[in-house]
Amino acid sequence: MVDNKAQSVQKDKQYKLTHGDMISAFWRSGFLQGSWNYERVQNVGFCFQMIPAIKRLYPSDKEKTAEALKRHLTFMQTTPVMSSLIGGITMAMEEERANGADIDDATIASVKVGTMGPLAGVGDPIFWGTIRPVIASFAASLALSGSGVMGPIIFFVVWNAIRLATRWYLQKIGYDQGTNIVQNLGGGLIQKLTTGASILGMFIMGALVPRWTKINFPLVISKVKVDGKTTTTTLQQIFNQLLPGIIPLLLTFFCIWMLRRKVNAIWLIFILFGVGIFGYWIGLLG
Repeated sequence: MVDNKAQSVQKDKQYKLTHGDMISAFWRSGFLQGSWNYERVQNVGFCFQMIPAIKRLYPSDKEKTAEALKRHLTFMQTTPVMSSLIGGITMAMEEERANGADIDDATIASVKVGTMGPLAGVGDPIFWGTIRPVIASFAASLALSGSGVMGPIIFFVVWNAIRLATRWYLQKIGYDQGTNIVQNLGGGLIQKLTTGASILGMFIMGALVPRWTKINFPLVISKVKVDGKTTTTTLQQIFNQLLPGIIPLLLTFFCIWMLRRKVNAIWLIFILFGVGIFGYWIGLLG
């Protein structure tokens, strides 16, 4: 009977994160890179994200609170949107630990380290390589078509709606699944998501190259006068007849080749400036 009462009291005293704690952690996750540093990258931002959970789970134990804060000041680097998933998993582990589960610092650290890299590999091509460029290109098209400020407004609203919704649901999934999600992400799923997202991102960027990269060759190749009318053929017209968009594609390949040869991106920009100015001066580019 005594044991049952003790277990009942222990059960009543279990620590549990509230919906308010989850909302507070969610809003704090938006400041992940607010204190970015070269030594541990996003660690301060991630620790700031974890503070509501730490306060709830260790309300009166300053020593455990300090240990938890130090635990989350270790190295942290991933795609900012995906950090909410890691935060949800970590909050679930902290909750289990606060209620007596055998989870040490090394376990929490290993889960964070083991997920931040693969999730960054998924998040970068999906969010930075696909979703954001597609929304930006659509908004830029609206702006160029005369829609005025609607382009920037649509970009701001749509991008932030996707970003915030993803952050919230990833945090919820991470917290609900806990450490089980690490096993669920195994079995090659991360690699498949990364490969698929990379292919989709490269496809979208390939479609944007000829749309947004404009190179004009006004150099006159020939002039033919027929029935009093002069027909002028420029180098640009020849390229358009052979294969439209081939020059922007070749320029993209040139930039990729230079970057792979360890040429600094700043120097590459100056090279393109120089080529453009020189080409315009000799009449090759317009």
